[in-house]
Amino acid sequence: MAPTKADIEAARNATIEDVLGPGLDVLFCGINPGLYSAATGHHFARPGNRFWPALHLSGLVPRRLVPYEQHLLPSYGLGITNIVARATARAGELDPEELRVGGERLARLVAEVRPRVLAVAGVSAYRVAFAHPAAQIGPQEETIGGAALWVLPNPSGLNAHWRLEAIAAEMARLRAPRA
Repeated sequence: MAPTKADIEAARNATIEDVLGPGLDVLFCGINPGLYSAATGHHFARPGNRFWPALHLSGLVPRRLVPYEQHLLPSYGLGITNIVARATARAGELDPEELRVGGERLARLVAEVRPRVLAVAGVSAYRVAFAHPAAQIGPQEETIGGAALWVLPNPSGLNAHWRLEAIAAEMARLRAPRA
């Protein structure tokens, strides 16, 4: 059942548990949960978010999963976290310091969980969180916590200049082993 308007508003500053497991191939990282996601307790849950359809189209999972099936991701070698844990209506409500602190927390988490790849969905937030103002979508030179680093387009429906097929193609590139 979809959350009510009151549920969504009550989710401000709430958090969602990370989806983690042993031996992750890819740890996806959003900017922070939106209010709809926090109200449901599921990552990338807002209708119109293209994460789940892109994940399937990329070939990383064999069928289209829905947000409430996020617990299945570790069985595919995948996980989800966020740069900043607290939910907001828009990522623009996060200040640069909050993103930087979130980036430090993320680096510690990645060092602990040890995924092969950290895939950050949102180039603007990545640029601030990790002080790389010229970063572009795609593989990055640096590693974080021992993991290869990839920056993906934000799958939010608000990021209209990235089409679903292009987001899925970027995700598909994560399957190839890095040299």
